[in-house]
Amino acid sequence: MRRANRLFDIVEYLRRAKRVVTAQELAAEMEVSVRTIYRDIADLQASRVPVEGEAGLGYMMRSGYELPPLMFTEDEIEALVFGARMVRAWGDAAFTGAADAAVAKIRAVLPDRLERIAGTTRLTVAPHRTNPQDGYSRHLTPVRRAIRERRILDVDYEALSGERTHRELRPLGLAFFGPFWMLAAWCEMRGDFRTFRIERIRSLKVTDKTFRDEKGKTMEDFVARPGEAGYARPHDAPAVAAG
Repeated sequence: MRRANRLFDIVEYLRRAKRVVTAQELAAEMEVSVRTIYRDIADLQASRVPVEGEAGLGYMMRSGYELPPLMFTEDEIEALVFGARMVRAWGDAAFTGAADAAVAKIRAVLPDRLERIAGTTRLTVAPHRTNPQDGYSRHLTPVRRAIRERRILDVDYEALSGERTHRELRPLGLAFFGPFWMLAAWCEMRGDFRTFRIERIRSLKVTDKTFRDEKGKTMEDFVARPGEAGYARPHDAPAVAAG
């Protein structure tokens, strides 16, 4: 399996390079010997992958070559379908549509045997466990957009204690604890990291203001703090979310 992965990586490296690449460069990239690269290239050429060139000169992928569609194992198919069902049960409408579209694209290129597995897998997610009025996914679409585009959020938040505050947040990441979604953010009001339960956000606006990574204020800094890896306080998180 390791060699198969390396052959795939060699093909991708040559496709992206769009220039002559030496065996020494490939060997350094793949962390193998030059002799191993020579053998791998010879096998690729014997399999009619259009790698042009020769030892001592370098190699280049012929323009226009595309890899054949990737194939999945039975476990991988079930994992993908189960993941899509999780998103459908607990995500927002945009997420649900994207998950369904991704699974449809995958099923369209599967051979019959694997397509049947995708259509009949018994791995499922219990539906209707919560009332939509509870708002567990209400703000997911704008929050996901803000994380992706690094936009400041203006929110009115009600803590578990009932205290209501107005916050300006740098949204960093989302974690799902079923049925709760937790937003990790840098809170400008507190000058520190805080986590917020999505359904307790009473109003939210994605502003035009953007932010850049600053040392001490990134997602990596957040999860590096003791006890925060994986958003260690999954549900009520009173010490953080209400602060």
